[in-house]
Amino acid sequence: MGTEQAEDADYRLPGTALPSRYVLSVAPDFDERSFSGEVAIELTLTEAVSRIVANAAELEVHDATLSPAGATRAAGASRAAGASRAAGAGAPLEVSLDAARERVVFAADSTIEPGDYVLTCSFAGRIGERLQGFYRSTFADPDGTEREIFSTHLEATDARRAFPCFDEPELKAVFSVTLELPDDLFAVSNAPEVAVERLPGGRKRVRFEDTMRMSTYLVAYAIGPFEATEAIDAGGVPLRVVVPRGSLGLTSFALQVATHALSYFSEYFDLPYPAQKLDLVAIPDFAMGAMENLGCITFREQDLLCNPAESSIPELARIGEVIDHEIAHMWFGDLVTMRWWNGVWLNEAFATFMSICCLDDFRPEWNRWVTFGTEKDMAFGIDGLHSTRAIEFPVRSPDEADAMFDWLTYLKGGNILRMVEQYLGADRFREGVRKYLRTHAYVNTETTDLWDAIESVSGGRPVRSMLDSWIFQGGHPVLTASREEGEIVVTAQPFAFLLDEDRPSRDHPSAIGRDWLVPVLVEDRPGEIVRELFGPAPGGRDPLRVPVGSGLPVVNAGGSGTYRLRYSGRLRDEIVDHLDSLSALERFNLVSDSWACTLAGFSATREFLALTRRLGREDDPNVWGAVENALALIGLAALGKAEEAFAAFVRSLVSPQLDRLGWELAGAESPDHQRIRAVFITLLGTIGRDPGTHAFAREAFEGSSARGEPLPPSIAEAVLTVVVSSGSSEAFEEVRDCFRKPGDPLSRARHLFALCAAHDTESIDEILHMLLSEVRAQDVHLAYRRLLANPVAGAMAWQFLVEHWDELAKRLPSHAMVRVYAGVSNLVQLDSDGEPRLLLATREFAATRPFGGRQRLIEQALERQVVNARFVVATRQSIAELLAEA
Repeated sequence: MGTEQAEDADYRLPGTALPSRYVLSVAPDFDERSFSGEVAIELTLTEAVSRIVANAAELEVHDATLSPAGATRAAGASRAAGASRAAGAGAPLEVSLDAARERVVFAADSTIEPGDYVLTCSFAGRIGERLQGFYRSTFADPDGTEREIFSTHLEATDARRAFPCFDEPELKAVFSVTLELPDDLFAVSNAPEVAVERLPGGRKRVRFEDTMRMSTYLVAYAIGPFEATEAIDAGGVPLRVVVPRGSLGLTSFALQVATHALSYFSEYFDLPYPAQKLDLVAIPDFAMGAMENLGCITFREQDLLCNPAESSIPELARIGEVIDHEIAHMWFGDLVTMRWWNGVWLNEAFATFMSICCLDDFRPEWNRWVTFGTEKDMAFGIDGLHSTRAIEFPVRSPDEADAMFDWLTYLKGGNILRMVEQYLGADRFREGVRKYLRTHAYVNTETTDLWDAIESVSGGRPVRSMLDSWIFQGGHPVLTASREEGEIVVTAQPFAFLLDEDRPSRDHPSAIGRDWLVPVLVEDRPGEIVRELFGPAPGGRDPLRVPVGSGLPVVNAGGSGTYRLRYSGRLRDEIVDHLDSLSALERFNLVSDSWACTLAGFSATREFLALTRRLGREDDPNVWGAVENALALIGLAALGKAEEAFAAFVRSLVSPQLDRLGWELAGAESPDHQRIRAVFITLLGTIGRDPGTHAFAREAFEGSSARGEPLPPSIAEAVLTVVVSSGSSEAFEEVRDCFRKPGDPLSRARHLFALCAAHDTESIDEILHMLLSEVRAQDVHLAYRRLLANPVAGAMAWQFLVEHWDELAKRLPSHAMVRVYAGVSNLVQLDSDGEPRLLLATREFAATRPFGGRQRLIEQALERQVVNARFVVATRQSIAELLAEA
């Protein structure tokens, strides 16, 4: 057996046992922080075996038996529901556990012939604290009493921590769940409640209907002091929001979004919602944004609950997109599921794509596709590194499966789907998706199954070969467009922030690919869009030549391309002279791509700064967001002698924009105007160091506190950030006190993130210590990344991380620790000689920590740190001259 096969065998089940139905009973003991249960698994053995291998982790498993299916189905069901195990006892099996490979082995005395059986066993485990498996979270009820909630989070491979099972996505089965709990608590699971039995001692047994066939990672149950909205009929689907007691007043927006999503997706997919009901369940402590458990979607509170009147448009859009994303999964992920974890990217990328389609239909004025450009740019920030990865790659171990849940999966993958949809046309794309879902409902697929379905209705376009070139290699190209006589000429090359010889790690070859088949949309504006597939020719890649007339030639028309774009020579001048002829997304791409090319050395910094001066009356917040991100790094190069000159440049760039827009909300403003004001206030109040903005923010904060009213939601986070970053420890304490008594989950998040902008040592030390216990575990990595990016707090945050790593690791799930560490990508601290003093320290520290299958995420963070540091060091020498010219 080869090495690769041996590694696969360590993690993949033998495939000789195929489950079809689980009858699962779980009885938690909340006082002891433990649970016990029984499971009867109906399965088929495909060949003669002497042992059955399943998955179990951190469980005790005992009292296992195997019985022929026909004789024992009823007995197995009654046992799992809590009846005596004496009924219908089968042949005993010896149980052994393999902790390293997270397996349980049930061994028989003799060979078991192929056929249908029921495997039953008892199990017990500990209720966890690290947001995985069956775990505990806490909240304060309306009278301030701390209460507990117990719930599951089983993706990717944590169902085995909740009950013994065949924990692979391809091994779908029906699930019948029964829960025992105190009579005064509320229970919810994937299917509707079907029966409640009162038990002695003030307890009850709640049984739920059978689910459809689904994967183990989609099983869910939650128990606690919940309350639920009245079920509404959403196109024939009973829909509720289930919340910790006291939060029912924050559910109206979620119900509105979900009702729209159920209608939208049923029509788009031309298939009815596949489950019996839909509950949206708020969990106080939750590792991800949400989880697509069939019929029982679980959320972190700030991604589900809000008071719409006190929430900003970005906050509402975030909630809407998360809800839409998870509901899209009910079809794409739950009904049709990847065969193995290498294909999880398609589940997540497609749900990302569909959530934006759905939210854009729900609130078109929010311009969600433009905002998605900023999110795609985050993925590009990784994908331009030599340590990037192919979107789909072989997955073996559980931590490799967890590592798939990153920006490349969600955002690059989602944009590739948008690029293909815009290239083929929305109707053809949707027809292919419908064909795929109809063909593969209730079963498992490979990525190429979707490509083949879309290609079959594409009118002869080579969809599979095109998408293979994007999915099975990392990186993306940069296209360079120039104007020649009567035509636009486009060339392509791989984009990389660093030359290959400059990359910090040589342990692996560069993951940046080549020879993509690139869908390119060109418009001679105003005119028809020409759709070309730009691919390598035999012996190399010939330039793409597109005839144009006297209009404005726009490459990547519409802005959906998954590539960087450089306009060259006089064509660049034409484009910059006609910014008002570009769409908002095209203008964002122009600024974002120009900055990326500056970082990569394709363009000069002075060229980028000159572009910012040409933005004139630009009113799109995403465009200015791209400028803000660039200025934050340029500002690090200005620290020291050029600090005030740089702040003056920022003020001269942004102050006229805010004066034109106005500091206060003016009537019924557009969503973009509301958002852009916050960007301007943040820019001026932080890196612009504008005294007037500091005074405005302080006055707004003190006024809202005196009136007992929240800040205007559109500027709340900006005002809080400026108050903390420009204020004293007293200002920090005031915002901290608001964090401790939030009006809702969004308010808690706003105040937490503002605290991470602190600039005085005392306040920085306090927020760092708050991360060890007071800040919810789910939010620690989000806060830590902000602290590491804070130019004043970064060095302290790094040292604190080194000193308290083990303490944090005990509190957070392992994937969250990787996210904490990934914040070093923004840690650029120069010593007195102008050298980046922490580059070696961050790399040496990472080398002493076992990150396993998530190691590539660490390498990406360290390489991005090098990219940022090299730019700051190179720019530092000329920054004064650059600012004088700008």
